[in-house]
Amino acid sequence: MTTLAAMIDDFGFLDDWEDRMRYVIELGKALPDLPDSEKTAENKVQGCASQVWLSVSAGDGADPVMTFRGDSDAFIVRGLVAIVLEAYSGKKASEVVAFDALDLFKQIGLLEHLTAQRANGLRSMIQRIREEAARRMV
Repeated sequence: MTTLAAMIDDFGFLDDWEDRMRYVIELGKALPDLPDSEKTAENKVQGCASQVWLSVSAGDGADPVMTFRGDSDAFIVRGLVAIVLEAYSGKKASEVVAFDALDLFKQIGLLEHLTAQRANGLRSMIQRIREEAARRMV
């Protein structure tokens, strides 16, 4: 997987909207598949037009390190999932709660070009991740 810093740099070189979308699709193709056993109703993100699943695990302690894995049945959304997972996974719960990935999507020039349905799904995914982290903070 590409690091978040590398993704941000790569988007900085892409001026054309179609090139950005191709890159999002490439990121989605590189995302490891979520096992079918984790594609459950419990892991399904509500509010997404396409199917999106999010699997969450957390370490121990009052501010555990969070690990997120996800998948989607749509190419572009799968790429958006890859970006979100890279932004949040491996961070402490307090960092996850404090970081709003929507700002990241604005920074890399994607948010304003997403359809209303995709933008709403993205918001739902980010909200779910931040809620999961908040629940694990003691």
